[in-house]
Amino acid sequence: MHLTTRAILLSARPHGEHGSVVRALTRDDGVQPGYVRGGRSRSLRPVLQPGNIVMGEWRARTAEQLPALTLELIDSAAALHGEPLAATALDWITALTTATLPEAQPYPRLYDGLTGVLAALLAAPSARGWSVALVRYELLLLGQLGFGLDLDHCVVTGTTDDLGYVSPRTGGAVSRDAAMGYEERLLPIPAFLPGGADTPDWSDILAGLRLTGHFIARDVLNDRRAAPLAARDRLIDRIKRAVA
Repeated sequence: MHLTTRAILLSARPHGEHGSVVRALTRDDGVQPGYVRGGRSRSLRPVLQPGNIVMGEWRARTAEQLPALTLELIDSAAALHGEPLAATALDWITALTTATLPEAQPYPRLYDGLTGVLAALLAAPSARGWSVALVRYELLLLGQLGFGLDLDHCVVTGTTDDLGYVSPRTGGAVSRDAAMGYEERLLPIPAFLPGGADTPDWSDILAGLRLTGHFIARDVLNDRRAAPLAARDRLIDRIKRAVA
């Protein structure tokens, strides 16, 4: 196995006395793990930060062997670590991706989507600047993993007009007329979905996160894989404190 490509670094954990096991998302070869010799050194620690864009070279003699990985930093996400809200969003989105995607299966749309989230975080650390990109990435991930929501028409009446809610059971949209009297049992659709303003108000931001969070927790990060949800809880808590 020999692969050289650009990648988004998702996670790095210590291995042995000096090395690190890294997982990185490539556009055409999916999530690729690798062992970085000296990954815990002072020179490599800044390179092995989640969210960094790297050029990676993976080498292994057999398909069963964990590849040796060498990395060259292309773009650093270090600037985000000084912004608590953006740093928490970065922690969450990389944890979500590394926990849910199987290895070596290409997800080019998710690679492009995650690249967009990182660009939005770097361009505007305020949640108003990147929250829409994050929620849309979560929706995309749900869809790519087979748990997509149907926001095109009302599952009760079939109409495509005035869609205001989503059924928490089916993931299908519900029109405002059909939802009358049942609003408290449904999840509101924020104004920026499926298309709309990219600078929503705080209520829309929280509605979007509530919508995607319900299905992520139910369908993707359930049972033993629920640990990354703690990062999402921290993110939502910080957004609520920012609003207050």
